Amino acid sequence: MHGQNSDSSPEQRNHQLPSSMVAKEFGEVNVRNTGLELQILFTILMEPQGEAAEGWQTGVALDASASMKDFYGRKLEGKIPADVSEEYEKKGWLESRVEEGRRVKSFQKAAYEDAIQKGYLRPSPNIVQPLAQQFIAYLAENLDAHGGTTVIYWACGSGAEIEILGDFTEAQCRTLDVIGPKSLNFGNSTILTPAVKYFAERFVDAKRGMFIFITDGRVDDLSAVKQYTTQLAKDITSGQRHPVKCVLIGVGNQIDKSQLEELDDFHPGTNIDIWDYKIAKEMASLVQIFAEVVYENQIVAPTGTIYDAAGNIIKKYTDGLPAKVSISMSSQSEWFELEVYGQRIRQPIIPPKPEK
Repeated sequence: MHGQNSDSSPEQRNHQLPSSMVAKEFGEVNVRNTGLELQILFTILMEPQGEAAEGWQTGVALDASASMKDFYGRKLEGKIPADVSEEYEKKGWLESRVEEGRRVKSFQKAAYEDAIQKGYLRPSPNIVQPLAQQFIAYLAENLDAHGGTTVIYWACGSGAEIEILGDFTEAQCRTLDVIGPKSLNFGNSTILTPAVKYFAERFVDAKRGMFIFITDGRVDDLSAVKQYTTQLAKDITSGQRHPVKCVLIGVGNQIDKSQLEELDDFHPGTNIDIWDYKIAKEMASLVQIFAEVVYENQIVAPTGTIYDAAGNIIKKYTDGLPAKVSISMSSQSEWFELEVYGQRIRQPIIPPKPEK
């Protein structure tokens, strides 16, 4: 969220509307209910323009912790019939061993291959690969200064290791296999800081950085991430380094939103907003990764008018509509509309509880 300090109480913080109810033309919509009125801050969604579109280095980091393994298509689903299991045992395709004092049988590779071929078993869907390919292609083609996006696996091995896949152009990533790390195992824990440091330090001289982290939202080193984020924000504020934007993309059906939101809301005593998060299945378009990459002086249209639900004009822009807009309206108003280029964009509002 924008412009919020880390020491704000929950009542003072803006309520960010979920991506699924935000109009496709908008990036983020934040609502604050003072009890007397609704204070709304929203961004108009657009790719960086002009000078703000230059000098970007981009990266996509893929969570390779054990909890993500099934999302790479690495789980076998289905059931092998009992008579087929007996057949495999006769062929010597079942291995018998003792685990924790109990004798267990496990299928050998030949059994799995035969069961897959006959349709008894099938791999789980790989939901990471198409998503990764989309982000890599989009960043490489539309943003990266050199036309190639750096791709890594993170949370490998101990959970703190990374594996570098390389740099990929839009064309190259279309045939890129994304099935998990090759030289390292899936991680025992989910340590995010090394991946952030890798991008921040590799591209320390880049004018701007945009780094995407695909994850199920479970992070084991949140305090360390915050500590590193604080240092990054201070360095950006003091001019010691250029800006970076990190966007967490949640995947799967059991996303830990609380940690994603905690990082999104983390503003360590500066106006620098490093983290944003999106839920993959809620994203209407990939442009939404730029929801927080807008500047106060960006003009997106020559004119614009904003109306409340009663049809009253809340704000009128005659000398240019900015990409970041702040308005106030009655707490009874259930939506506002932006009229721009002869069209009206309606945005429903769910007000948070009034501040005390």
